Amino acid sequence: MASNSDDDMRFDGRVAVVTGGGRGLGRSYALLLAAHGAKVVVNDPGGELDGDGADLGPAHEVVREIVDAGGEAVASTDSVATPLGGQAIVETAMQRFGGIDILIHNAGIVRRASLAHMTYDDFDAVLDVHLRGAFHVVRPAFPVMCEAGYGRIVLTSSIGGLYGNHEVANYAVAKAGVIGLSNVAAMEGAAHNVTSNVIVPAAVTRMAEGIDTSAYPPMGPDLVSPVVGYLAHESCSVTGEMFVALAGRVAAAAVTEAPGVYRPSWGIADVAEHIGAIRDMSEPLRFPVVPDGHGDHIRYSFSMANRGEVHA
Repeated sequence: MASNSDDDMRFDGRVAVVTGGGRGLGRSYALLLAAHGAKVVVNDPGGELDGDGADLGPAHEVVREIVDAGGEAVASTDSVATPLGGQAIVETAMQRFGGIDILIHNAGIVRRASLAHMTYDDFDAVLDVHLRGAFHVVRPAFPVMCEAGYGRIVLTSSIGGLYGNHEVANYAVAKAGVIGLSNVAAMEGAAHNVTSNVIVPAAVTRMAEGIDTSAYPPMGPDLVSPVVGYLAHESCSVTGEMFVALAGRVAAAAVTEAPGVYRPSWGIADVAEHIGAIRDMSEPLRFPVVPDGHGDHIRYSFSMANRGEVHA
């Protein structure tokens, strides 16, 4: 079987939007796509790590890098945190380049506090950028992609979204919610050649401020951006999945279930008695999102009930 080289993985004629594209991972995504022929909307309002303030410089600087290298790009400094901002970002792609083929939502902020002390303002501010921000750009882009019969969506989760972490309940909630949004986009986009996947990245960027990274292995954005590039490419038929990219390791992640136990009736003591079998993951089940993970999950459970068998 012939293998592709990076030179074959082109994006000529494609229009990409990268939120949070002025720094860190987003900058790496924007530069990679542009280097391979995409026209890129580099979106970044240039706020501080906690979302306060604004700086038009980062987005425009990345655009200059792309243009100086012979590529095509335009800056967008609207915020994903509002519906109007998300609409404006997508409209920038439509008006400047005539469409949108690729949407990478990477924008993010961090506001740390323990669960017992987190303020409602800090909770909402993080959800506004990570989770509502994802919806604010997916919502206007998705019907355009479906109408065109083509689209590639890449949303950003985190190991904090998969497993949680201390002092970031807001971030963990937002990153877990992004997975649900991507799954629905994958299911509803399947008939229109619109894929949606989740990247679970880790890199030493500005987001790592305050963390001791001295003992970390190499963790530059260059170890993540090729995975996003693949998920954004026309050759990628994968959809409704999650991919971890951390310190050179690339791996699929998935929701799995134990086969479980069926009984025609349950009491509290029954749950206690069977908890070992209920939790037995030695033969895990996975229901792929596309074509119908939701339905497959229900059908599996119904089949056990319909057989009327007590599984111990």
